[in-house]
Amino acid sequence: MFELLFYAVPALMITGAVFALVGLLRRSRDVHRAWDGGLTAEARCLQTYTTTSGGGETSVRTTLHHVYEFTTREGRTVRFDETNGPGTTIPGDIVTVHYAAERPERATAHAPARGKLAAESGCLVAFFGVFIGGCVLFMVVAHAIFSMADGFLP
Repeated sequence: MFELLFYAVPALMITGAVFALVGLLRRSRDVHRAWDGGLTAEARCLQTYTTTSGGGETSVRTTLHHVYEFTTREGRTVRFDETNGPGTTIPGDIVTVHYAAERPERATAHAPARGKLAAESGCLVAFFGVFIGGCVLFMVVAHAIFSMADGFLP
């Protein structure tokens, strides 16, 4: 029963890493499609706010959010929230947003920077790959240790 802990905890960590990886890849794809969509519009920054995570024994991380609103070429009003925008953008500012016609709600106010997006995504994919690999290696080693210990116990 004690051995189950050495499988369950890494399995939960792997599950969390996979969900984070899927979210990262989905957002990266959405931003890439918005840049490739070829459509731009002027958007107004409606609000900025921050969220914090961590604390206690871990470091605190603050994330800046911007809420933008724009009108598509078809006349549809779209409002979206985007993280990690420039700290110099304040409510009332007008910015250029990029969007794909089929998914304007997944627009981005980030200026096209395909190389930066690929580098960030690649580094995070590599990090999650190493993390997941480390969890799997831990489970394999734990299994080997418990298998050897079974041979020595009466």
